[in-house]
Amino acid sequence: MLTNHFTHTCDLQGCEQEVSNPFDVLIHLSLYSSDDGANVQEVLSEITNQRTVPNIFVNKVHMGGCDRTFQAHQSGLLQKLLQEDSAYDYDLIVIGGGSGGLACAQEAAILGKKVMVLDFVVPSPQGTSWGLGGTCVNVGCIPKKLMHQAALLGQALRDARKFGWEYSQQVKHTWETMTEAIQNHIGSLNWGYRLSLREKAVAYVNSYGEFVEHHKIKVMFETCYTAAKFVLATGQRPRYLGIQGDKEYCITSDDLFSLPYCPGKTLVVGASYVALECAGFLAGIGLDVTIMVRSILLRGFDQEMAEKVGSYMEQHGVKFLRKFVPVLVQQLEKGSPGKLKVVAKSTEGPETIEEIYNTVLLAIGRDSCTRKIGLEKIGVKINENGKIPVNDVEQTNVPYVYAVGDILEGKLELTPVAIQAGKLLARRLFAGRLEKCDYVNVPTTVFTPLEYGCCGLSEEKAIEMYKKENLEVYHTLFWPLEWTVAGRDNNTCYAKIICNKLDNYRVIGFHVLGPNAGEVTQGFAAAMKCGLTKQLLDDTIGIHPTCGEVFTTLEITKSSGLDITQKGC
Repeated sequence: MLTNHFTHTCDLQGCEQEVSNPFDVLIHLSLYSSDDGANVQEVLSEITNQRTVPNIFVNKVHMGGCDRTFQAHQSGLLQKLLQEDSAYDYDLIVIGGGSGGLACAQEAAILGKKVMVLDFVVPSPQGTSWGLGGTCVNVGCIPKKLMHQAALLGQALRDARKFGWEYSQQVKHTWETMTEAIQNHIGSLNWGYRLSLREKAVAYVNSYGEFVEHHKIKVMFETCYTAAKFVLATGQRPRYLGIQGDKEYCITSDDLFSLPYCPGKTLVVGASYVALECAGFLAGIGLDVTIMVRSILLRGFDQEMAEKVGSYMEQHGVKFLRKFVPVLVQQLEKGSPGKLKVVAKSTEGPETIEEIYNTVLLAIGRDSCTRKIGLEKIGVKINENGKIPVNDVEQTNVPYVYAVGDILEGKLELTPVAIQAGKLLARRLFAGRLEKCDYVNVPTTVFTPLEYGCCGLSEEKAIEMYKKENLEVYHTLFWPLEWTVAGRDNNTCYAKIICNKLDNYRVIGFHVLGPNAGEVTQGFAAAMKCGLTKQLLDDTIGIHPTCGEVFTTLEITKSSGLDITQKGC
């Protein structure tokens, strides 16, 4: 249907402009005379997000309409595309339109390379799909933080009376209002990503991609493209239990943020940060929430902090079912929400329990999307867990194939990490730069009702690496000033640092449990990159009254056994 050597005459504002010279390799297809014109227009609209004609491609790169094509000619981009006599269609094809993939693609385009992005969201078992931008934007960090904010506002309303605010009307939360506002915001982000790709002349194809041979990938309608280099950025999707009724009746984080009805009484299965965050904001907006935990909370995080997170949630109405796993989910009533019976079995014995819920949310982990894209045809190694091993420059065992993001073996599954890795990869590949992504001392925050921020090593990992006798742990409880008048829990928020005594008491682990933990942690993460020591913290004058200042006055060590409870701010 589309060929490279043809003349296109465009009708711009009612007058015809001949563009056969110098644009004599443009695609020509008359949508008006074609019997299948409407369908072709629909496909082109989906691929390019452009509904007007002419819709111009040059050597498989989408230009846009007449104005954009003339602009490309004036800038020299068009001549560059026409003169290219490459063995491949593209310099780079990125598979996956999430944070890491888009960062890499756009950086490569800025560096003057011919780039394509393939992105396709396979609908969840409940039929949920979304736009360009990946997990973080659509079903991860962004909607999660906004729903967390909704819950915090509910707490702020309760605090407000103590600060003199008087209101007599009953305050209630409306799920549909919240989700509509959040989805509108996400839609604007989707549009922004598509616009950014277009402005950088990155070809975007909303299609699943599959390798068919070396350097060659197949997309929809059996169309194939070739590239000198490929970047895999396919991300992960939620894991299911593999029990009767899980895919039929349960939802995951893929579905929750756009759920058209309030989930009601909810069982959250899992103890990951996704599980605790979702349970936290659902409880925060007033729902009856239970978390079913197979073993420990927040595996991989500092376990003292994890238990403090769980304890706070439990004190504020979230119920925990520990050492149980679901074995059956049965629908009792259809509805929005309906009613589900969950049967669970103890992990420590023969005991079984059952309970009725409106919604069951699974958050038991995620699986890498690497199995169905033809990697075996070109020999890319995939580990049993679906992760892809790479070297220190994100290169797979196949030299022209690279990978970034959550699919990497042994790397942090965080959006900013993927973005950083993607940008630096493009610069190394196409600008001769040498900087590698630094995966050490990456800060993160778990947005539970009481936020937990950390950077560096957990206490367990630090002991494993350096031995307990070579460490000093400084810690304290603290009471945020904002909580005092409101009458909220004192001696609940907690701060600790882990120092290496053999390296000038360098801070190798930073942990804070309290309001705005993410904001606090971000600043100290920069200090840790610069080699933060306990003495430097002591030499720093704190900002009063803030939560962050507590790290400038830490005196009590765990080894001393002294009391860390606080009597004031």
